[in-house]
Amino acid sequence: MTMLLFVLQQCMKILILPVYVLAYFGLWDPIGKKTFPFIMKYFTKIYNKKMHKLKETLFKNMQDFADPSGKLHLLEIGVGTVTCVDYNPNFQNFLLENMAQNTHLHFENFVVAPAENLSAVSDNSVDVVVCTLVFCSVKSPQTALKEILRVLKPGGAFYFIDHVAGGRSTWMYFWQQVFNPTWGYVADGCSILRETWKELENVGFSKLNLQHLMGPLVLTLVRPHIYGYAVNFPGRKARAGLFWGITTCVVFYKNKLVMDQALIA
Repeated sequence: MTMLLFVLQQCMKILILPVYVLAYFGLWDPIGKKTFPFIMKYFTKIYNKKMHKLKETLFKNMQDFADPSGKLHLLEIGVGTVTCVDYNPNFQNFLLENMAQNTHLHFENFVVAPAENLSAVSDNSVDVVVCTLVFCSVKSPQTALKEILRVLKPGGAFYFIDHVAGGRSTWMYFWQQVFNPTWGYVADGCSILRETWKELENVGFSKLNLQHLMGPLVLTLVRPHIYGYAVNFPGRKARAGLFWGITTCVVFYKNKLVMDQALIA
């Protein structure tokens, strides 16, 4: 099986050999970063349509984490003031286009930075952090989660939806292994082998509500998903719940989902 896996991986590399050649000479990365946002723009329309009901269910209690004035201070998503962080600056035009269509929102800042380094965001400054299809791409999920814990206010919440690896004994996982080396090149560093739930369980959130599901998506390799939310109460021991991978910008207005557009892959 190991030999078969190796052979199939090499076949995939041959199919996109020009990409590997460009990457060898350092030419593919700038091309990929410019084209990938446009690909994600159209993919996200399909993704959001398929996942819309799940997101409405997930985010329905988000207002519970608002400050006493009723405003939510959000990282990547928002009602009122919004800060969006993305490691790929080419997504900024995508964001501004979406904001122009939703003039009732007050956009605060667009930060070009990896999720592992949110130094532009102050400690204990946001009520909610939301990441959709983010941890499939970050280089150090553990570091990124620690940064999220740092910027969250005590009692703040981290909402997440991401595609992950399938079960290790399944054919899904086998084919994910076949495609993953090539997938990373064409999807701007995205991995389809992440086991992000393990990172979430170990990083130190006080409460973790997480569920696995198979997303109703055409791309079979990204159907395995996790979704849920985690709460940050400093000093309390983490506990897992059974409630149930820069990424979607989800915007609520009067407690209704009015904008749902991907920002980060």
